[in-house]
Amino acid sequence: MTLRERLTSADILVAPGVYDGLTAALATDAGFEALYLSGAAVAYTRLGRPDIGLSTASEMADTMALVADRTDLPVIMDADTGFGNALNARRTMQTYERAGAAALQIEDQTYPKKCGHLSDKSLITLNEMTGKISAMADARRHDTLIVARTDAIAVEGFSAAVDRAGAYIEAGADVLFIEAPRDRDELSRIPQTFGGRVPLLANMVEGGATPISSDKDLEAMGFDIVIFPGGIVRALARTAQEYYASLREHGSNKRFSDRMHDFDGLNAAIGTPDMLALGKRYDGTG
Repeated sequence: MTLRERLTSADILVAPGVYDGLTAALATDAGFEALYLSGAAVAYTRLGRPDIGLSTASEMADTMALVADRTDLPVIMDADTGFGNALNARRTMQTYERAGAAALQIEDQTYPKKCGHLSDKSLITLNEMTGKISAMADARRHDTLIVARTDAIAVEGFSAAVDRAGAYIEAGADVLFIEAPRDRDELSRIPQTFGGRVPLLANMVEGGATPISSDKDLEAMGFDIVIFPGGIVRALARTAQEYYASLREHGSNKRFSDRMHDFDGLNAAIGTPDMLALGKRYDGTG
């Protein structure tokens, strides 16, 4: 089933954030139907830096290719601002399609961008953003969806965000993403305004501007997709801090062993027995 076909279902699509082959494989094994390759999560993990536009298009494409090697699930891929003007956005579509993305999310911030839940953002003009969306639509060779995101709520207010979002649909966006509604009222007004026109995406960021809601709550409001882009990094970062502190204090991992896989447990999780069996089949010993 393609991502477009899945979005015709009445059930909301939950897409957890991933940032590499390991998290993609684990999320797939957990039973999700789609994944979200987060630019923020890649910046956090590959660079150890904040989500302020430091990740490059090539770094993201390389990561997407590795994710595609580990899962057959459709991946919604963060394309930031398209990494430049409309021609750059067009090339980003071509590059990310080749890497295996099922959908590209592009936003209307100036470049370099900031995380949608940071302050002091700025926007490009409406015409520039609609031009990027049109260029991406013209460039795609497959049924790759365009997720148009506006960050206008924090910059120009909710009404301006609605105006921009409507224009992005007219320009060819397949999915609409109005970033960082500030309360439950603004969150619910999005499907009240756009429900039935295109699928709608909600973004859940722990500690961000938008109140955290469950998938079923968002489904009842009228959203079609919910992403949890950076949750896995926040969970792993806290665990890693506690792990390193424990190792430094105690000089071994014994005190932490009940919170980690052992050697065999990790190998089971990443499919080592299956890979070894496959190798035997190919070398004639299996």
